[in-house]
Amino acid sequence: MSGLLALLDDVAAIAKVAATSVDDVVGQAAQAGAKAAGAVIDDAAVTPKYVHGFSAARELPIVWRIARGSILNKILIVLPALLVLSTFLPQAIWWLLIVGGLYLCFEGAEKVWHVISPAHHDVAEQAGKKAVTGAHLEEQRVRGAIQTDFILSAEIMTIALSALPGDLGFAFRAAALAVVGLGITALVYGSVAVIVKADDVGLAMAQHGRLGATRAVGRGIVRGMPGFMTLLMTVGTAAMLWVGGSIIVHALAEIGWHGPEDWIHGIAVAAAHSLPENLHGAGEWIVTAGIDGVLGVTLGFLTLPVVHYAIGPAIRAVTGRGGQGGH
Repeated sequence: MSGLLALLDDVAAIAKVAATSVDDVVGQAAQAGAKAAGAVIDDAAVTPKYVHGFSAARELPIVWRIARGSILNKILIVLPALLVLSTFLPQAIWWLLIVGGLYLCFEGAEKVWHVISPAHHDVAEQAGKKAVTGAHLEEQRVRGAIQTDFILSAEIMTIALSALPGDLGFAFRAAALAVVGLGITALVYGSVAVIVKADDVGLAMAQHGRLGATRAVGRGIVRGMPGFMTLLMTVGTAAMLWVGGSIIVHALAEIGWHGPEDWIHGIAVAAAHSLPENLHGAGEWIVTAGIDGVLGVTLGFLTLPVVHYAIGPAIRAVTGRGGQGGH
């Protein structure tokens, strides 16, 4: 009997350790995933365009196909590659972050340029539509979305990995990254599913609601969705530029060039001290984010001609497809 009690006590101790480990994994994953906010918002803002033009019955199946491809991107390709790099060539992670940060800056600057020069964007968009019309439109849209997701997934997972403590074991890092990948995929594509069906739900409420209040809410949803999508794209663009700039500054400091980070920190602290003491923290954060955003815009516009006139043509020459970048 005493042996059985001892065994049960051991099992309980093991279960307690396992539960603590799970809590630690989830906690670390949540903190790491929060660092990838810019890319996550961009992913949620961009994906609804891939179901535009399809019947309502095909919207959710398309979102599911893209989400499934996103999981495969993160878990089967990006996660193993990052674990290998972080184990055998950890310094490469910071260079990957710089590349990812530049990509976010480029994406944000391109969206700003589309607002400044909409005529150019409209011509390119119409050309893209002509290129993908026909019986295989859905297949091409899904494939294109998964390819774009791969880039964003690599950014998100790299940012998340860089946010994890360096002394974590291999298995712990793998578990935390897996939780980040699955959690962010569920968050992004769950949100996308809600967004793409909101119009249909609002229309159904407006037309078939039994109460006047229900119909009014439905009409409000239908009228409000275009503005909501514009707001989402605006927030996503601002987040990309801010996060892209901050990633580059932090990665440069980790590599050994502390100048930009120290300079920004000095300005932020000086500006914060001109405010009441209870606003020091908020003021420092706002100034730092603002400078990071300006840096992101500057770097983004510097990369635009490089991508459009050098990298884009090179990709088209190799693949035979458009390589202008952007979503």
